[in-house]
Amino acid sequence: MELVQNLATGFGVAFTLTNLLYCLIGCILGTLIGVLPGIGPVATIAMLLPATYALPPVSALIMLAGIYYGAQYGGSTTAILVNLPGESSSVVTCIDGYQMARQGRAGPALAAAGLGSFFAGCVGTLILAAFAPPLTELAFKFGPAEYFSLMVLGLIGAVVLASGSLLKAVAMIVLGLLLGIVGTDVNSGVARFSFDVPELTDGIGFVVIAMGVFGYGEIIGNLSQPDEEREVFTSEVKGLWPTKEDFKNMAPAVLRGTTLGSALGILPGGGALLASFAAYALEKKIRMRPGEIAFGKGNIRGVASPESANNAGAQTSFIPLLTLGIPPNAVMALMVGAMTIHNIQPGPQVMSSNPELFWGLIASMWIGNAMLVILNLPLIGMWIKLLTVPYKFLFPAIVLFCAIGVYSTNNNTFDIWMVAAFGFIGYLFIKLRAEPAPLLLGFILGPMMEENLRRALLLSRGSWAVFVTRPLSAGLLLAACLLLGIVLLPAVKSKREEAFVED
Repeated sequence: MELVQNLATGFGVAFTLTNLLYCLIGCILGTLIGVLPGIGPVATIAMLLPATYALPPVSALIMLAGIYYGAQYGGSTTAILVNLPGESSSVVTCIDGYQMARQGRAGPALAAAGLGSFFAGCVGTLILAAFAPPLTELAFKFGPAEYFSLMVLGLIGAVVLASGSLLKAVAMIVLGLLLGIVGTDVNSGVARFSFDVPELTDGIGFVVIAMGVFGYGEIIGNLSQPDEEREVFTSEVKGLWPTKEDFKNMAPAVLRGTTLGSALGILPGGGALLASFAAYALEKKIRMRPGEIAFGKGNIRGVASPESANNAGAQTSFIPLLTLGIPPNAVMALMVGAMTIHNIQPGPQVMSSNPELFWGLIASMWIGNAMLVILNLPLIGMWIKLLTVPYKFLFPAIVLFCAIGVYSTNNNTFDIWMVAAFGFIGYLFIKLRAEPAPLLLGFILGPMMEENLRRALLLSRGSWAVFVTRPLSAGLLLAACLLLGIVLLPAVKSKREEAFVED
């Protein structure tokens, strides 16, 4: 009954004209950047962070959330139509979605992605609404030792679930932690690693790193690719609605993808990307029905299941952020940045101190999912036309927008040079095939870890035993050790590498 009352409060907040407008803007932007290959939700949210200063906190977070789950929808459009994943979690959708488009079945493929995403998004939001309050109650039992141990588990989880090399993921985390300690020490007031540069005494700005590594880094990476590699879909999309046989194959795949995505979305570092890969791998292992098209040749299950999984994962990844204040992926780390901008401390106290924001955000996700179905299916023709816009016209606008946004945060030209430097670093990461998302998690969690470590040691009078004598803290550290031990086993290590490679 309390859940119904809370949701009623949330819908009351979400249904105001201002919040509906920002929800729509977020969904349109999300779909747009999902459709345009090379501009992901992390880069877009990083670019828009300065623009949220002027907005009310609830409207700002509703818009940013809309961009995130909107990008999951939009990414499937280019994956199906031009074999280019607009968003990393749509990589596996290319395999069967593009084959369906080549066979003249782009309509059913897009409908399967849209309807599966809508169902999964609604279920993911329902799970978030149901499980957030009890998890918040649990979070109030956490002291500094438990928070430190939880962050250690989160960082190890991010390393384990990051795509690519384990060593590179560890290096990214460590680099993020090191960047996080630049600035003035809170306890002693001494400037650390500022190299006598006055602008660094306040630390490196979160927006500067996010916009440089993800925004400018992506632009430089895209400019290094020849234009000929972009294939433009010119034929018309006909017959949107899937057949009765398609629905028979789709329905169980959507349910499986939603279940798997909802569970994996909560894990640190996993989220939508891991969910879509796992869902596709699961579908390939399930026995095929007589007369069903093989995977890789245009099987509708290969579209419906990963798309459902990445949308369910996108919604449930808000659970650790809103209940524990721990971002499970790079986009949620940016949401922490947005909350901090508006003087909101992410964590369990958000629900009690700011219920309108908490439940308004959850309610807006249902409204956003409905908007996305309306935006994606009837307006497919418009999104296809966007793919014909030459990148040489897009990137100068993005660069200019980024520079204005960064300058407006502190009215400081030093930040623009810093963004340029991090843009070059971001491009190096692309060339070295190093996943930059763990860096952002390390940068966000580093100062929080240090603060909780010092606080725990202060309360225990310098005794490190506090981390193993408190049951909850010891359990979290044990889980972190087990996770690290399991992933280092040769058999698991090879399977993990295979999971991120598709034939």
